[in-house]
Amino acid sequence: MSRIGNRIINVPTGITVENNNNIVTVKGPKGELSYEVIKDLKVNISEGTVTVERLKDDKHTKAMHGTTNAIITNMIEGVNSGFAKELEIIGVGYRFNVKGNTLVVNAGYSHPVELLIPNGLVVEQASNTEITIKGIDKELVGEFAANVRKVRKPEPYKGKGIRYKGEHIRRKEGKKASK
Repeated sequence: MSRIGNRIINVPTGITVENNNNIVTVKGPKGELSYEVIKDLKVNISEGTVTVERLKDDKHTKAMHGTTNAIITNMIEGVNSGFAKELEIIGVGYRFNVKGNTLVVNAGYSHPVELLIPNGLVVEQASNTEITIKGIDKELVGEFAANVRKVRKPEPYKGKGIRYKGEHIRRKEGKKASK
């Protein structure tokens, strides 16, 4: 039995949730998101609450039950308050630079790495070494943040690289001098 799938989702005031032909659309003050639900699930929308119900009990439907509930919850939170990920870059000469809709990352390579910022996301530069990725789609924010981090992952010896703000990097000791 899926505990997350059976969870009742409360809809805050000012947000509308609609279900048309298994496409759930959530509208709020920050924007609009939609998601296509599989045919074996039914989304029930009543006054102020949303529930997801299984019509079939096979393995795939059971797996998608909790996933669909979580996605609808994230859509409601996204159009209400939005999501943000903060990244920081550590290393001599390493820096971020936002130019229009591209993010330029200097991370110790012979060339700067340019990443195209997807539609629906805003990248704010707090300083040369810190950026904040904001948007209403949690999946898109997390995926772009992971792609930026992938440019230069933090290494365990000196801790240089791109990391999430507040992320702890396990450090290794390095070589020992011989006796």
